[in-house]
Amino acid sequence: MTVHFEDITLDWLGYATLRVESDDTTIYFDPGRYGVLTGEWEPHVEGINHPPTQDYDARDGDVVLVTHIHHYDPDGIRRVASDDATIVLFEGIDVHATDRDLDRPADLDFEVVEVGMEDELVAADCPIWTVPAYNEEDGPNVDDDGTPIHPRGIGCGFLVEIGGERVFWPGDSDVLPGHEELDVDVFVPSIAKHYTMDRHTAADLAAEMRPDCVVPIHYNTFESLEGDDEAFAVDVAGRGVPVALDH
Repeated sequence: MTVHFEDITLDWLGYATLRVESDDTTIYFDPGRYGVLTGEWEPHVEGINHPPTQDYDARDGDVVLVTHIHHYDPDGIRRVASDDATIVLFEGIDVHATDRDLDRPADLDFEVVEVGMEDELVAADCPIWTVPAYNEEDGPNVDDDGTPIHPRGIGCGFLVEIGGERVFWPGDSDVLPGHEELDVDVFVPSIAKHYTMDRHTAADLAAEMRPDCVVPIHYNTFESLEGDDEAFAVDVAGRGVPVALDH
């Protein structure tokens, strides 16, 4: 399923991988991991709502955005990026801080731009703004010792203007102060039950933000990311905000 909104299309390809296309530009958010782009992903529950696995190798992305180390997948980047793509990575990505065997950002054969939590830039003629993304210390997404799973400084979210529309992917983040003030046309939240804003807080934010469309992603990839997208859609639509499910 593809979501068409005004002059752009949005495709959720699994996990946090989102493809957004206008007439002349294609942008990917957080491509790859857990086999969603290699044909290896399998649902943990039969019939669960999630994009099907596929061996995806489009290499058509003009811009690829990566929010933090958990979504950094060099193979995923290579599967979606065109030869002259710009790769925009959060500056805190450290391949030594993970047990995965990963190429360093500096070793990617693309133009790589590193950004902080509150930066502005233009790539492929698209304005891009970064937004802080983290779990709050007094929130639900903390370890047993009270440490946030995503501490402040681990990553960012992205607000991107493409095809005349502003698309906001908050990344792996709780709802944070200032989110509701963003000028957003398409809100693309996580609705997973752990690690990020859940369907309830995402729906509350959508009601405050009042975007023209909401497309949830980053749920049901594995058990701890389960999310009830149909209940979310009913909740958001009941508040007068249009919502589409892409799976």
